[in-house]
Amino acid sequence: MTATRQSIFTPVLIVGCVIIMVSFAVRASFGVFQIPIAEEFGWLRTEFSLAIAIQNLAWGIGQPIFGAIAEKIGDRKAIIMGALTYAAGMVLSAWSTTPIEHQLYAWLVGFGVAGTGFGVILAVVGRASSDENRSMSLAIATAAGSAGQVFGAPLAEWMLTVMTWQSVFLIFAAAIVALILCLPLMRAPAMASKAELEESMGEILVKAFKDPSYTLIFLGFFSCGYQLAFVTAHFPAFVTEVCGPIVPGSMLHNLGITTTSALGAWAISLIGLANIAGTLAAGWAGKRFSKKYLLAGIYTARTLVAALFIIFPMTPMTVIVFSITMGSLWLATVPLTSGLVAHIYGLRYMGTLYGIVFFSHQLGSFLGVWLGGRMYDLYGSYEQVWWIGVAVGAFSAIVHLPIRERPLAQTAAT
Repeated sequence: MTATRQSIFTPVLIVGCVIIMVSFAVRASFGVFQIPIAEEFGWLRTEFSLAIAIQNLAWGIGQPIFGAIAEKIGDRKAIIMGALTYAAGMVLSAWSTTPIEHQLYAWLVGFGVAGTGFGVILAVVGRASSDENRSMSLAIATAAGSAGQVFGAPLAEWMLTVMTWQSVFLIFAAAIVALILCLPLMRAPAMASKAELEESMGEILVKAFKDPSYTLIFLGFFSCGYQLAFVTAHFPAFVTEVCGPIVPGSMLHNLGITTTSALGAWAISLIGLANIAGTLAAGWAGKRFSKKYLLAGIYTARTLVAALFIIFPMTPMTVIVFSITMGSLWLATVPLTSGLVAHIYGLRYMGTLYGIVFFSHQLGSFLGVWLGGRMYDLYGSYEQVWWIGVAVGAFSAIVHLPIRERPLAQTAAT
């Protein structure tokens, strides 16, 4: 009798994609608010940049916490906590008028993203997927984050033309709370081996921390956060202020993109659109080739793309080319990194272990966003902080090479 082949599109995967899509649509839009909020209150660029940086840091701190909560009391309860925290941060931020208020409530937003983002959702999707489908399932869930990015920034840009930024924040908060309605469909089996079920969280954490490969994965994910968060938070403003004009009669102008401000928002969208294909390709490749070498290749390509972009004068065409090429590499690291963690350390505590690795990603995010605002205020330019991103990308390409890509039990036995 032939075994029934499990469909890749399970209810868990579909609901997980919806949650990540909405969560990341809101998160990806914050760069669009840089200039409007700073201009309304007369703030330096550093002030709101620090709020976004704190948001990314809180996301990193909250990721292993929500991963552990999900493994202890259930995935759906952890997601509900995350959604309510996220929405509370957005509502309170909407009524904030001082930098310290925005920076304080950014902690709530960041923890909310942690509860509705990759760490919790990818762990659920990973457990609910068969061995054959896992790599591609993780890629599809990651690509959903890019789908949110496709419409998040342009939607926020359009909404700002018809309402205040405070109203946009409140609408986004309502959308996040509505995600709770999807959760009854999210039921994932444990799908862990007997040995994994018998092993405590403390035991697997000790083993992971003693493993040099886990340290290398942790260090390598830093540059991913630095580059992605800097571009998400500062690229719209960077394009607005530095890019050459959009010529009347050009293709962009005919499409209705007539200002560099609009181009900056659409650049974030284009990055997300290109990344859908890039992430799915990474999921396909991760099943067939070495994940560590794929990661090293992605970081090398990112380094080259970023270096070339800053070397040449910024024009609408270079913005488009950069957005497409960087977008194809954008979140391609996520299914490969999470898949590498699951492959080496098992599924039982994947949420916590990946959450700790993701903390490194968010340390990079904090530094990229904060340095972007700080160095802009000091030098009136993003060029210096951009070159730092090029350097850390090269570092990540190198540190992935020595990783021992096999299950920890096999490594210990040799």
